[in-house]
Amino acid sequence: MLVHQVIQAATLRLAAVGVDTPELDATLLLGHCLGKSPTELYIMAASELESGNETQFLELLALREQRYPLAYITGSREFWSMDFLVGPDVLIPRPETELLVEKAIELYGDSPSRKGMILDLCTGSGIIAVVLARELGCPVLAVDISSNALQVARKNAKTHGVEHLITFVQSDLLAAIRSFPVFSLVLSNPPYVSSAEMSEGLQPEVDLYEPHLALDGGEKGLEIIKKISRQLLPLFLPGASLLMEIGNEQGEEILSMFSAVTSGNRNYTDLAINKDYSGHDRILYGKLKDNFDTAEVI
Repeated sequence: MLVHQVIQAATLRLAAVGVDTPELDATLLLGHCLGKSPTELYIMAASELESGNETQFLELLALREQRYPLAYITGSREFWSMDFLVGPDVLIPRPETELLVEKAIELYGDSPSRKGMILDLCTGSGIIAVVLARELGCPVLAVDISSNALQVARKNAKTHGVEHLITFVQSDLLAAIRSFPVFSLVLSNPPYVSSAEMSEGLQPEVDLYEPHLALDGGEKGLEIIKKISRQLLPLFLPGASLLMEIGNEQGEEILSMFSAVTSGNRNYTDLAINKDYSGHDRILYGKLKDNFDTAEVI
């Protein structure tokens, strides 16, 4: 079969099982088999596909028909214009998380004299830690409960040349971190999917194959976030900033939660919810007082 015929046939098969972007996925799968970009495939559309390549492609196509994530098949996902290793032990990076990184770089760039470390809590594949280490050249502590996820994150740090800047720690949230003020910027993309959403079923790619440990936030999706809110304050340096990715309808409750933890907002001078490009709640932003004292923590 010709390249364009293979893509057309695969597109029909993927569309039949409900894949959202069947033609794109078919093209990327074939490109992965051949080591070609979509543009290169377009140029060679009338070329005959070798039988060996066709056999490999059909095997991968069968996986995708089972809704196995494309990124797990190819083994990588682009984030921040960089390719990251991903697999079933880590969530596949979402475009929304780039907003978290953008805000972090903006905040850090406005305060070049910061002396504290950056904390990436629930690091997963390490995308946040790696991008910030590359962009800012600052030390990052990357924490996750999953040892398998940390193995992936370490490989990504090495691939992008920042392993010397990132310290990886296995911990249930902050349990293994000494309660001492060392961080000037804390970022987290914690599990925030509610138990109800988990039980109702998510998109097949997510529900069947992505790690539920990194998704399930308990009742209302807020249980992990609540734990973080109670553990963080002693780790902040004066004037530190907090950025956390949240669910698209969680903003009001999370603002209330973080205000309550500090007894009427005594320690945060600013708490706000930033929305994503679709107008949904997406990022919690908090800034600590410049004269913040851990003795004030309740």
